[in-house]
Amino acid sequence: MGLKHALFVPVIAVLTAFSVCPQAAAASAPRLMIDRDFPDPDVVKTAGGYFAYSTSTGSGRIPLASATAPEGPWRIAGDALGAVPAWAKPDGGFWAPDVTQLADGTFVLYFAAAQTAGGEMCLGAATAPKPEGPFTPAGDRPLVCVPEDHGDIDPQTFVDADGTRYLFYKSDGAASGAPAAIWAQKLQADGRTLSGPRTEVLRADLTSEKAVVEAPSVVKTASRYLLFYSADTFQSSGYHTGYASAPTPTGPYVKADAQFLSTDLLGGKVDAPGGADVVDGHIYFHGWLAGGRTARGLYELPISFPGDVPQLG
Repeated sequence: MGLKHALFVPVIAVLTAFSVCPQAAAASAPRLMIDRDFPDPDVVKTAGGYFAYSTSTGSGRIPLASATAPEGPWRIAGDALGAVPAWAKPDGGFWAPDVTQLADGTFVLYFAAAQTAGGEMCLGAATAPKPEGPFTPAGDRPLVCVPEDHGDIDPQTFVDADGTRYLFYKSDGAASGAPAAIWAQKLQADGRTLSGPRTEVLRADLTSEKAVVEAPSVVKTASRYLLFYSADTFQSSGYHTGYASAPTPTGPYVKADAQFLSTDLLGGKVDAPGGADVVDGHIYFHGWLAGGRTARGLYELPISFPGDVPQLG
Protein backbone atom coordinates (compact mmCIF):
# COMPACT_ATOMS: atom_id res chain seq x y z
CA MET A 1 0.00 0.00 0.00
CA GLY A 2 2.58 2.53 -1.08
CA LEU A 3 1.75 6.22 -1.29
CA LYS A 4 0.80 7.11 -4.85
CA HIS A 5 0.24 10.84 -4.43
CA ALA A 6 2.04 13.15 -2.02
CA LEU A 7 0.97 16.55 -0.77
CA PHE A 8 4.05 18.76 -0.50
CA VAL A 9 3.60 21.55 2.03
CA PRO A 10 6.39 24.12 2.45
CA VAL A 11 7.77 24.36 5.96
CA ILE A 12 8.74 27.74 7.40
CA ALA A 13 11.67 27.37 9.77
CA VAL A 14 11.18 30.64 11.69
CA LEU A 15 7.87 32.34 12.42
CA THR A 16 7.56 35.51 14.45
CA ALA A 17 4.17 34.54 15.85
CA PHE A 18 5.65 32.01 18.28
CA SER A 19 9.17 32.05 19.68
CA VAL A 20 10.62 28.81 21.04
CA CYS A 21 13.30 29.03 23.72
CA PRO A 22 14.55 25.58 24.75
CA GLN A 23 15.68 24.82 28.27
CA ALA A 24 18.52 22.53 27.29
CA ALA A 25 20.81 22.45 30.34
CA ALA A 26 20.31 19.17 32.18
CA ALA A 27 19.83 19.57 35.92
CA SER A 28 21.08 16.02 36.46
CA ALA A 29 23.44 13.70 34.63
CA PRO A 30 21.94 11.33 32.05
CA ARG A 31 21.48 7.82 33.36
CA LEU A 32 22.62 4.81 31.33
CA MET A 33 19.69 2.40 31.27
CA ILE A 34 21.08 -0.26 28.89
CA ASP A 35 24.87 -0.54 28.68
CA ARG A 36 24.95 -2.42 25.39
CA ASP A 37 23.99 -1.81 21.78
CA PHE A 38 20.36 -0.63 21.76
CA PRO A 39 20.06 2.07 19.05
CA ASP A 40 17.01 4.07 17.94
CA PRO A 41 15.01 3.28 21.07
CA ASP A 42 11.23 3.27 21.29
CA VAL A 43 9.74 3.05 24.79
CA VAL A 44 6.12 2.09 25.46
CA LYS A 45 4.09 2.18 28.67
CA THR A 46 1.56 -0.65 28.97
CA ALA A 47 -0.71 -2.08 31.65
CA GLY A 48 1.93 -4.76 32.23
CA GLY A 49 4.96 -2.47 32.54
CA TYR A 50 7.38 -0.71 30.23
CA PHE A 51 8.85 -2.12 27.03
CA ALA A 52 11.63 -0.81 24.81
CA TYR A 53 12.52 -1.77 21.23
CA SER A 54 15.62 -1.06 19.14
CA THR A 55 17.14 -1.35 15.69
CA SER A 56 18.60 -4.78 14.83
CA THR A 57 21.66 -5.85 16.83
CA GLY A 58 23.18 -9.17 17.79
CA SER A 59 20.26 -9.55 20.20
CA GLY A 60 17.73 -10.02 17.40
CA ARG A 61 15.85 -8.53 14.47
CA ILE A 62 14.16 -6.07 16.83
CA PRO A 63 15.66 -6.39 20.31
CA LEU A 64 13.21 -6.07 23.18
CA ALA A 65 13.81 -4.88 26.75
CA SER A 66 11.39 -4.62 29.66
CA ALA A 67 11.12 -2.91 33.05
CA THR A 68 8.50 -2.54 35.76
CA ALA A 69 9.23 1.19 36.15
CA PRO A 70 10.44 3.86 33.70
CA GLU A 71 13.69 4.24 35.66
CA GLY A 72 14.40 0.53 35.27
CA PRO A 73 16.15 -1.71 35.88
CA TRP A 74 15.86 -2.64 32.20
CA ARG A 75 16.34 -6.25 31.09
CA ILE A 76 16.93 -7.47 27.53
CA ALA A 77 14.05 -9.85 26.92
CA GLY A 78 14.44 -11.30 23.43
CA ASP A 79 13.42 -10.53 19.85
CA ALA A 80 10.07 -8.81 19.20
CA LEU A 81 9.80 -9.58 15.46
CA GLY A 82 8.75 -13.17 14.95
CA ALA A 83 9.38 -13.44 11.19
CA VAL A 84 10.88 -11.58 8.24
CA PRO A 85 8.25 -9.82 6.07
CA ALA A 86 7.81 -11.33 2.59
CA TRP A 87 8.99 -8.09 0.93
CA ALA A 88 12.10 -7.52 3.06
CA LYS A 89 15.70 -8.70 2.86
CA PRO A 90 16.28 -11.07 5.79
CA ASP A 91 19.83 -9.78 6.33
CA GLY A 92 19.17 -6.08 5.69
CA GLY A 93 18.35 -5.16 9.29
CA PHE A 94 15.18 -3.74 10.81
CA TRP A 95 15.50 -0.12 11.82
CA ALA A 96 14.00 2.31 14.33
CA PRO A 97 10.94 0.37 15.52
CA ASP A 98 7.82 1.92 17.03
CA VAL A 99 5.04 0.14 18.89
CA THR A 100 1.52 1.40 19.55
CA GLN A 101 -1.65 -0.19 20.95
CA LEU A 102 -4.97 -0.05 19.09
CA ALA A 103 -8.39 0.45 20.66
CA ASP A 104 -9.08 -3.30 20.42
CA GLY A 105 -5.92 -4.10 22.41
CA THR A 106 -3.81 -5.23 19.44
CA PHE A 107 -0.20 -4.00 19.39
CA VAL A 108 1.25 -2.78 16.10
CA LEU A 109 4.99 -2.68 15.44
CA TYR A 110 6.32 -0.34 12.73
CA PHE A 111 9.84 -0.66 11.33
CA ALA A 112 12.02 0.15 8.33
CA ALA A 113 13.60 -2.62 6.24
CA ALA A 114 15.32 -3.03 2.88
CA GLN A 115 13.21 -4.31 -0.01
CA THR A 116 14.31 -7.53 -1.69
CA ALA A 117 13.77 -5.77 -5.04
CA GLY A 118 16.01 -2.73 -5.32
CA GLY A 119 17.18 -2.63 -1.72
CA GLU A 120 15.69 0.75 -0.80
CA MET A 121 14.32 1.19 2.71
CA CYS A 122 10.54 1.02 3.19
CA LEU A 123 8.21 0.98 6.18
CA GLY A 124 6.39 -2.12 7.31
CA ALA A 125 4.02 -3.17 10.08
CA ALA A 126 3.50 -6.27 12.21
CA THR A 127 0.94 -7.15 14.87
CA ALA A 128 0.80 -9.07 18.15
CA PRO A 129 -1.70 -9.54 20.99
CA LYS A 130 0.89 -8.51 23.60
CA PRO A 131 3.75 -5.96 23.65
CA GLU A 132 6.53 -8.54 23.87
CA GLY A 133 5.32 -10.20 20.69
CA PRO A 134 6.27 -12.14 18.72
CA PHE A 135 4.96 -9.72 16.10
CA THR A 136 3.67 -11.19 12.82
CA PRO A 137 4.28 -9.13 9.64
CA ALA A 138 1.09 -7.67 8.17
CA GLY A 139 0.58 -8.09 4.42
CA ASP A 140 3.00 -8.94 1.64
CA ARG A 141 3.91 -5.34 0.72
CA PRO A 142 5.37 -2.37 2.63
CA LEU A 143 3.09 0.11 4.34
CA VAL A 144 5.05 3.12 2.99
CA CYS A 145 7.49 3.00 0.08
CA VAL A 146 7.68 6.19 -2.00
CA PRO A 147 10.14 5.85 -4.92
CA GLU A 148 11.00 9.54 -5.07
CA ASP A 149 11.96 9.51 -1.37
CA HIS A 150 14.99 7.30 -2.04
CA GLY A 151 14.18 5.40 1.13
CA ASP A 152 11.67 5.84 3.98
CA ILE A 153 12.79 5.17 7.57
CA ASP A 154 12.21 6.03 11.25
CA PRO A 155 8.46 5.45 11.68
CA GLN A 156 6.84 6.88 14.83
CA THR A 157 3.14 6.98 15.67
CA PHE A 158 1.19 9.60 17.55
CA VAL A 159 -2.42 9.34 18.75
CA ASP A 160 -4.17 12.66 19.36
CA ALA A 161 -6.73 13.28 22.11
CA ASP A 162 -9.59 12.73 19.64
CA GLY A 163 -8.22 9.30 18.71
CA THR A 164 -6.78 10.33 15.33
CA ARG A 165 -3.68 8.30 14.52
CA TYR A 166 -0.67 9.68 12.69
CA LEU A 167 2.44 8.04 11.31
CA PHE A 168 5.54 10.27 11.21
CA TYR A 169 8.61 9.18 9.25
CA LYS A 170 11.72 10.38 7.43
CA SER A 171 12.28 10.47 3.68
CA ASP A 172 15.93 9.73 3.04
CA GLY A 173 16.35 12.47 0.43
CA ALA A 174 19.87 13.41 1.49
CA ALA A 175 21.26 10.40 -0.40
CA SER A 176 20.14 11.91 -3.71
CA GLY A 177 21.29 15.45 -2.98
CA ALA A 178 18.09 16.98 -1.59
CA PRO A 179 17.85 17.48 2.19
CA ALA A 180 15.94 14.94 4.23
CA ALA A 181 12.38 15.66 5.36
CA ILE A 182 9.90 14.42 7.96
CA TRP A 183 6.32 13.59 6.96
CA ALA A 184 3.01 13.05 8.73
CA GLN A 185 0.41 10.60 7.42
CA LYS A 186 -2.97 9.82 8.97
CA LEU A 187 -3.77 6.19 9.71
CA GLN A 188 -7.13 4.46 9.92
CA ALA A 189 -8.21 2.83 13.17
CA ASP A 190 -6.55 -0.48 12.24
CA GLY A 191 -3.14 1.24 12.30
CA ARG A 192 -2.19 -0.45 9.02
CA THR A 193 -4.13 1.54 6.44
CA LEU A 194 -3.04 4.99 5.24
CA SER A 195 -5.67 7.73 5.13
CA GLY A 196 -5.51 10.74 2.81
CA PRO A 197 -2.41 12.53 1.53
CA ARG A 198 0.78 12.92 3.52
CA THR A 199 2.10 16.29 4.72
CA GLU A 200 5.71 17.46 4.94
CA VAL A 201 6.18 18.84 8.46
CA LEU A 202 9.94 19.43 8.76
CA ARG A 203 12.93 19.77 6.44
CA ALA A 204 16.68 19.86 7.05
CA ASP A 205 17.20 23.56 6.36
CA LEU A 206 19.75 24.55 9.03
CA THR A 207 23.51 24.41 8.47
CA SER A 208 23.98 22.50 11.75
CA GLU A 209 21.65 19.73 10.51
CA LYS A 210 24.01 18.76 7.66
CA ALA A 211 21.00 17.97 5.38
CA VAL A 212 19.67 15.39 7.87
CA VAL A 213 16.55 15.41 10.05
CA GLU A 214 15.25 12.06 11.30
CA ALA A 215 13.86 10.06 14.23
CA PRO A 216 10.65 12.09 14.73
CA SER A 217 8.72 11.81 17.99
CA VAL A 218 5.65 13.94 18.81
CA VAL A 219 4.47 14.96 22.28
CA LYS A 220 1.29 16.87 23.16
CA THR A 221 1.74 19.49 25.89
CA ALA A 222 -0.98 21.68 27.38
CA SER A 223 -1.58 23.67 24.20
CA ARG A 224 1.15 22.73 21.68
CA TYR A 225 2.52 19.78 19.76
CA LEU A 226 6.28 19.27 20.08
CA LEU A 227 8.17 17.29 17.47
CA PHE A 228 11.56 16.02 18.69
CA TYR A 229 13.99 15.04 15.95
CA SER A 230 17.63 14.10 15.42
CA ALA A 231 19.94 15.99 13.06
CA ASP A 232 23.44 15.77 11.51
CA THR A 233 24.97 12.35 10.69
CA PHE A 234 24.61 9.71 13.39
CA GLN A 235 28.32 8.77 13.35
CA SER A 236 29.33 12.35 14.22
CA SER A 237 29.65 13.83 17.71
CA GLY A 238 27.67 16.71 16.21
CA TYR A 239 24.60 14.46 16.01
CA HIS A 240 22.01 16.08 18.25
CA THR A 241 18.34 16.31 19.21
CA GLY A 242 16.26 19.36 18.42
CA TYR A 243 12.57 20.08 18.58
CA ALA A 244 9.92 22.15 16.87
CA SER A 245 6.52 23.40 18.05
CA ALA A 246 3.15 23.59 16.29
CA PRO A 247 -0.54 24.27 17.01
CA THR A 248 -1.63 21.02 15.30
CA PRO A 249 -0.01 17.59 14.80
CA THR A 250 0.70 18.38 11.14
CA GLY A 251 2.09 21.88 11.72
CA PRO A 252 3.18 24.40 10.85
CA TYR A 253 6.21 23.55 12.98
CA VAL A 254 8.61 26.21 14.24
CA LYS A 255 12.09 24.98 15.12
CA ALA A 256 13.54 25.93 18.49
CA ASP A 257 16.26 28.56 18.57
CA ALA A 258 18.86 26.12 19.90
CA GLN A 259 19.62 22.41 20.15
CA PHE A 260 17.98 20.48 22.98
CA LEU A 261 20.32 17.50 23.51
CA SER A 262 23.90 17.50 22.25
CA THR A 263 27.30 16.17 23.28
CA ASP A 264 28.30 19.64 24.51
CA LEU A 265 25.01 20.45 26.25
CA LEU A 266 25.27 17.18 28.19
CA GLY A 267 28.83 17.99 29.24
CA GLY A 268 30.30 15.19 27.15
CA LYS A 269 28.49 12.59 29.30
CA VAL A 270 26.69 11.26 26.19
CA ASP A 271 28.31 11.16 22.75
CA ALA A 272 25.88 12.10 19.94
CA PRO A 273 22.51 11.91 21.74
CA GLY A 274 19.70 11.08 19.32
CA GLY A 275 16.69 8.89 18.62
CA ALA A 276 14.76 10.58 21.43
CA ASP A 277 11.44 9.26 22.73
CA VAL A 278 9.39 10.88 25.52
CA VAL A 279 7.34 8.65 27.81
CA ASP A 280 5.78 9.28 31.20
CA GLY A 281 7.99 12.21 32.24
CA HIS A 282 11.20 10.75 30.85
CA ILE A 283 13.15 11.35 27.64
CA TYR A 284 15.02 8.29 26.37
CA PHE A 285 17.77 8.51 23.76
CA HIS A 286 20.83 6.66 22.52
CA GLY A 287 24.50 7.63 22.54
CA TRP A 288 27.80 6.00 21.58
CA LEU A 289 29.39 3.87 24.28
CA ALA A 290 33.03 3.83 25.41
CA GLY A 291 34.11 6.60 23.06
CA GLY A 292 33.77 4.33 20.01
CA ARG A 293 31.43 3.87 17.07
CA THR A 294 30.36 0.26 17.52
CA ALA A 295 27.50 0.38 20.06
CA ARG A 296 24.90 2.89 21.24
CA GLY A 297 23.44 2.54 24.72
CA LEU A 298 20.06 3.67 26.06
CA TYR A 299 20.09 6.81 28.25
CA GLU A 300 17.39 8.62 30.22
CA LEU A 301 16.69 12.05 31.72
CA PRO A 302 13.60 13.45 33.45
CA ILE A 303 11.66 15.94 31.34
CA SER A 304 8.79 18.36 31.97
CA PHE A 305 6.96 20.97 29.90
CA PRO A 306 6.37 24.22 31.81
CA GLY A 307 4.74 26.75 29.53
CA ASP A 308 4.75 24.20 26.67
CA VAL A 309 8.57 24.28 26.60
CA PRO A 310 10.61 21.11 27.30
CA GLN A 311 12.87 21.30 30.35
CA LEU A 312 15.33 18.65 31.52
CA GLY A 313 15.88 17.64 35.11
